[in-house]
Amino acid sequence: MSDALTVKEQLGAAVHQNAALSKTGLLERIFSNAFNGLVYPQIWEDPEVDMAALDIQSDHHLVCIASGGCNLMSYLTAGPASITAVDLSPAHVALNRMKLAAARTLPDHRQFYSLFGHANRKGNSELFDRLVAPLCDTATVDYWNARRGLAGRRIDMFERGFYRYGMLGRFIGMAHVLARLSGVDLRSYLQCRSMEEQAAWFEANLAPVFDTRIVKWLAGNKATLIGLGIPPQQYDALAGAAGGDMLAVLKERTRALFCDFPLSENYFAWQAVNRAYGENGPVPPYLKAGNFAALKQHAERATIENRSLTDLLAEMPAGSKHGYSLLDAVDWMTDRQLNDLWSQITRTAAPGARVIFRTAGLPTILPGRVDDRVLGRWTYHAEQSATWTRADRSAIYGGFHLYTLDG
Repeated sequence: MSDALTVKEQLGAAVHQNAALSKTGLLERIFSNAFNGLVYPQIWEDPEVDMAALDIQSDHHLVCIASGGCNLMSYLTAGPASITAVDLSPAHVALNRMKLAAARTLPDHRQFYSLFGHANRKGNSELFDRLVAPLCDTATVDYWNARRGLAGRRIDMFERGFYRYGMLGRFIGMAHVLARLSGVDLRSYLQCRSMEEQAAWFEANLAPVFDTRIVKWLAGNKATLIGLGIPPQQYDALAGAAGGDMLAVLKERTRALFCDFPLSENYFAWQAVNRAYGENGPVPPYLKAGNFAALKQHAERATIENRSLTDLLAEMPAGSKHGYSLLDAVDWMTDRQLNDLWSQITRTAAPGARVIFRTAGLPTILPGRVDDRVLGRWTYHAEQSATWTRADRSAIYGGFHLYTLDG
């Protein structure tokens, strides 16, 4: 059996829960197929919240789901002993390996930021060819050298605005088109100088867009939100946060993104309207100039593999890990998958280990689904979880959750 087939089967196991010929089953297969390509050029989980909740120490060995890598790279700035990351998307694996190689080999923050901060500068492809590619494995180099039809090589996306690509990048682009059709220039939001101005801008410009017929139709269509990285099974949990009214959920969480945090501190809002990081605006921890030396020093402590987290943990020693970052993966899982994963997490966790994850809905989904003999060994920190839910600047998730292993 080839590695490619194995990855395809793992993607199916992670997402497919309904018959292929059913409407939901078809959407699940569209979603899993998308993961063979680039989905998230940037992830929408706040790594600063993650790092506070994980309380990363120099002797900690961490495990995470990588996605676009903003989390993995940011965790490295805190100097853990090791991070092992996984992802089922070959594109995400190639992106993360490229980021790690770039951190190790690029001589200064200016060049690193040109590649991953600006991500739209002429010369970035040559920077990859000359300095980064020699430190990458063959599969990663082949991925970025592969051609995109007449559009050049994949690496050329970093000269044309990398954050406009991938499933999420295209979804945000569609949102800009819908806003313009309603007479709204989203980039005008960048002129706001206070949270009061941000709130006023939202009510005057963006709130009315949610009342248009096309947005109401799109919000009620599960296929639409696949572009936001939301599989069909997560759609129901998201809508459930407002009694099944998906439009209300999307409007409220968009309002939180634009209004609940100062624009000067929220790079998620910058990305949503600018489709790139600002010249002098906020950025993830790994892109901050002051963190570059630590990132370079610790980059060799991270590895990433193209496989499932449960399978990876099954090969790790008992009691060897101190922190687990699951993104929103638990929302996708069946009860069996949840129990398999948490059994391995519990087996490999050191006393006091921390697990963090996010859910589309408000509450943690584990009670009643994960075997009490396993979940009973963990403490759920409801108050802290609620605090960090409010602090997450991406504002897209209903809940952030922290569990610690007793003993």
